[in-house]
Amino acid sequence: MNYYLLIAVFVIYFVMVILVGYLAYKRTHSSEDFLVAGRETNPYIMALSYGATFISTAAIVGFGGIAGKYGMGILWLAWLNVIVGIFIAFVFLGKRTRRIGRNMGSVTFPEFLGRRFNSKFVQVVSGLIIFCGMPLYAAVVMIGAARFMETTLTMNFSLALLILSVIIAVYVFYGGIKGVMYTDALQGTIMFVGMVILLVFIYVQLGGISQANSALTNMANLYPASALADGGTGWTSFPTFNSPYWWNLVTTTIMGVGIGALAQPSLAVRFMTVKSDKELNRAVLVGGIFIAVIPTTAYIVGSLSNVYFMQNVGKIAVDVVGGNIDKIIPTFINMAMPEWFVYIFLLTLLAAAMSTLSSQYHTQGTALGHDIIETLRSKKLSDNASTTLSKVGILVAVVLSLIIGLSLPGSIVALGTSLFFGICAAAFLPTYLGACYWKRATREGAIAGILSGTLSSLFWLIFVFGKTAKGLGICKFLTGAPMLISTMPWPSVDALCIAVPISAIFFVVVSLLTKPLDEEVLNKSFKGIDKKSKGDA
Repeated sequence: MNYYLLIAVFVIYFVMVILVGYLAYKRTHSSEDFLVAGRETNPYIMALSYGATFISTAAIVGFGGIAGKYGMGILWLAWLNVIVGIFIAFVFLGKRTRRIGRNMGSVTFPEFLGRRFNSKFVQVVSGLIIFCGMPLYAAVVMIGAARFMETTLTMNFSLALLILSVIIAVYVFYGGIKGVMYTDALQGTIMFVGMVILLVFIYVQLGGISQANSALTNMANLYPASALADGGTGWTSFPTFNSPYWWNLVTTTIMGVGIGALAQPSLAVRFMTVKSDKELNRAVLVGGIFIAVIPTTAYIVGSLSNVYFMQNVGKIAVDVVGGNIDKIIPTFINMAMPEWFVYIFLLTLLAAAMSTLSSQYHTQGTALGHDIIETLRSKKLSDNASTTLSKVGILVAVVLSLIIGLSLPGSIVALGTSLFFGICAAAFLPTYLGACYWKRATREGAIAGILSGTLSSLFWLIFVFGKTAKGLGICKFLTGAPMLISTMPWPSVDALCIAVPISAIFFVVVSLLTKPLDEEVLNKSFKGIDKKSKGDA
């Protein structure tokens, strides 16, 4: 490896990121600029930022690694991401989020919920859930990029995590969400180009689409015994219905990430950064293509890496990496691809990690500074003081994520992502949908929905869901058993499937049993909501 060339590529990339971040810094003059980009973001920048935030190293390294072990059944997630994460999110939630957020003067997702339900408690609790839960997701995203830097550069894993954290913290700290979104657009472009090249290369290297896919299908006899035991049926087929892997794939991976995307705070706030519905409509196509291409490529490459490894090493992917599926994609790239592409892919992963992490740090920081501390104060802070408080929150978020990243085990990237998406869905999705569409929803209903979803999700993860219950060990310590329920399918059913319905029931029932919100609040929230958008209307 030509380390001089590699250093040059790195330097050029980081200079570009810093310059874009500096441009954003120069255009950030108020707390509204820092938090929602002045509500005037170009739709294409918004779409690329949304996509780059959505698709992280978790999708490329983590879920690509799952595809490397279990095969192409995970491709269903890519299509659900496009249908739910883009079209449904933008059309059915994006427009109402933008309008209600503008009407109520909201600049964060917790504030959107808090003002819609006229409740500081809702805002503070939502901020707490985000600030406490998101460091796990940020940590696994960092791990995905750091593993590739470790594999490619023979760099110390801990040092790689530290370097990533510091660089991202700098431009988020100074540029706010404009710095995040401008750099996201740059990084999203790099991600897209890198993944398209990778998709073409792997099929060319393996003899074309038909030959490569047929070769994978014909390797059914080499399918891992551990995957077969979980219910996997082959590299190019869906797992056996009602098997552990079927439940994990469908409820945790596909539903957890696909549906969980609707209630992601760092994504929802993007809707409040554009000035009209017209801009949102323009963003749909760009975002849809972006999210269709990148995860699909990762899942295909992860699966087909087995063909390459078998032909060149005589082992399947999971055996080549010693069981740590987070290393499948990085190892394949380093072994199979030309040296120049290794540099490009390293930038692709860095871009994927940095784009998602920057949004997470910004969301965590504003949750602590704006939604918790500032909301609990009796006196309103000045514009500069509010921005400073959010910046302090960003620094705290960076440190927390770094500590967690250094302590997590291997093969955690995909699972950590799914868990956070699922917790967000359980906590926020029913209340968020109600906030956008149901005028009869009440403050008490929102509180009941958020708390019941969060608590039931945590209970399920600690005491029932096999992977987390066994890993945490709390259930075994308290009861003597690794899980409260060991009968299939319950240990393989994701918390989302249990907690989201519970949250929805509490939200609806409590709303119907309590006093409706004041008409003044409702009228302000839904002002112009059913009118066609013209300009910034």
